[in-house]
Amino acid sequence: MSETPRRNIDIARLRAHHLTMCRIRALEEAALRGLGDKVVLGAIHPSIGQEAVAAGVVGALRRDDILLSTHRGHGHTLAKGASSEAMLRELFGRVGGNCGGKGGSMHIADFEVGMLGANGVVGANIVIAAGAAHAIKLKGEDKVVCCIFGDGAINRGPFLEGLNWAAVFGLPVLFVCEDNGFAATTRTASMTAGGGPAVRARAIGLPAEEVDGNDVLAVEDTAQAMIAAIRAGGGPRFLHAKTYRLTGHTGVDTAPYRPADEVAARKREEPILRAADLLRGAGVAEAEIEADRIAAEAEMSAAYDAAIAAPFPGPEAAFLDVQDVGSPALGAF
Repeated sequence: MSETPRRNIDIARLRAHHLTMCRIRALEEAALRGLGDKVVLGAIHPSIGQEAVAAGVVGALRRDDILLSTHRGHGHTLAKGASSEAMLRELFGRVGGNCGGKGGSMHIADFEVGMLGANGVVGANIVIAAGAAHAIKLKGEDKVVCCIFGDGAINRGPFLEGLNWAAVFGLPVLFVCEDNGFAATTRTASMTAGGGPAVRARAIGLPAEEVDGNDVLAVEDTAQAMIAAIRAGGGPRFLHAKTYRLTGHTGVDTAPYRPADEVAARKREEPILRAADLLRGAGVAEAEIEADRIAAEAEMSAAYDAAIAAPFPGPEAAFLDVQDVGSPALGAF
């Protein structure tokens, strides 16, 4: 693995990113453990190997900025500030989950940290992001919307609709294509014509950049510049981050469609290892680097135990959260 030489690395910031990525990895491993223990209610789509996009992009947002994610959104949600315990409670369908245990893995939302929601429909979050950004513009706020989606989404209608909408009205939204090379179990390149995500975005009029999605500092640098331009009134931007999914599409997918040597090679380039190498090169002690992993695993182990111990929602919860004002009287049913 070759590294791009860097000078004047902000060690504290890189340490923070390394810890965030370790926390995301540990959360995903806890979710997979829950799947094996048969306490996860629904599918799990791990983002193991893609942690630098979450840490770098979401870490560049303010707390009051808006985030929209995908069915593979645990890392984005955690990086935005959501509670790891609340997330595992949500995955397990328990009281105290981000959505009261009703949404599960693919529909986590946490408005308190600006997480407007994950989405189980590929590409659907793109037009929702445009709507949220349009509302921000109409209200004259300086918030930014960040919408993260996979490379498979660029072949769906909402991609064109959402980017066109944002470009026509100059909306404050950063579109991020988290490109792991696969649309579910199919190589995206085999079914995508043309020059790819950034070329399509530029054709609609959006300034677009490509970045090594396994390099957390490069991701952060690019995202920060684009977010600053958006916040200053520069209109929408598009970031294409190339990464690699080290697991299968879902927690039960063994990914036999990928050569073993390809996966092994990409494991040597994954973002947590690369960040750790940079920290070592900057003189950070091995014990300090290892402490991030230990702390992350301890946090997720405790969150797992707390989530398992939490009760399931009572029957009356079925009638809550089904309208935008108040709650219906149980007697009406």
